[in-house]
Amino acid sequence: MAKHLIIVNPTAGRGIAREIVPRVDRLLKEHGVSYERVFTERPWHAAELAREAVVSGYRVVVALGGDGTSNEVLNGLMEAREAGKGEAVLGVLCVGTGNDFAYGAGIPLDLEEGCAALARGRTRLIDVGHAKGLRYFGNGIGIGFDAVVNVQASRYKRLRGFAVYFVAVIRTLLFYYRAPLTRIELDDGVMELPALMISIMNGRRMGGGFLMTPEASPDDGLFDLCIGTKMNQLQMLALVPRFMQGTQVGHPRIRMARSRRVRVTVKEGTQVVHADGETLTMEATNLEFEIIPHAIRVLY
Repeated sequence: MAKHLIIVNPTAGRGIAREIVPRVDRLLKEHGVSYERVFTERPWHAAELAREAVVSGYRVVVALGGDGTSNEVLNGLMEAREAGKGEAVLGVLCVGTGNDFAYGAGIPLDLEEGCAALARGRTRLIDVGHAKGLRYFGNGIGIGFDAVVNVQASRYKRLRGFAVYFVAVIRTLLFYYRAPLTRIELDDGVMELPALMISIMNGRRMGGGFLMTPEASPDDGLFDLCIGTKMNQLQMLALVPRFMQGTQVGHPRIRMARSRRVRVTVKEGTQVVHADGETLTMEATNLEFEIIPHAIRVLY
């Protein structure tokens, strides 16, 4: 049996994933990588395939796709681990829109370099976040503004890469400026404030180019938080280039924090939430998150 199972999401990267399979085959053959391949057929299929792969004895399970595919494979591997079925190394071949998980974990974003990483076999342990009762995540949670941006971005089928999220940010600025009173409980204290946006990060980046938590590390056992408080649309617009450069830290409308556990209670209405770019709920009120230190090994 081949050591690697490659799980391909054919719709990733606006359909590019299916088109580049022959190129991936050629590159892996050149590098001498032994593998088998399977295509996903429906939402959450990648998680099921990854879990089954562990039980079947694969030692490396590779997500060929974007952040959504990586998230599903991660969940399948974590479910197998938690059930005592075994463990496998996570690999990623990036063909998605944002590829933020790979960026934060130090996984090559270039396809050829990614194939070389599979052949090289070098691994590192990283932390995994858990949204209790919902799912695991590798990169981050977005609550409020950035989750709405994610919903908007999913509607642009002709744009690719960072352009998708940049256009979605500008469009969201035109209509979304809700900052409901929110209670945020951390390891060392509590904040209660009008929160436009809450990013709970294991990685550093969201939206393919917005450095939400530029000093975050995926293996330090802590979430890094970036919290945007209430502001008007001009103030929000002025912060966009700062998020692109990671220089929003220290801005009077931005709060940064670190914590192993986070509890968020929306005290006015509800909020939209995403995990690794996948919408979790449109009407969140109470959420709990915990970091699981050194939970999974990734190829880089």
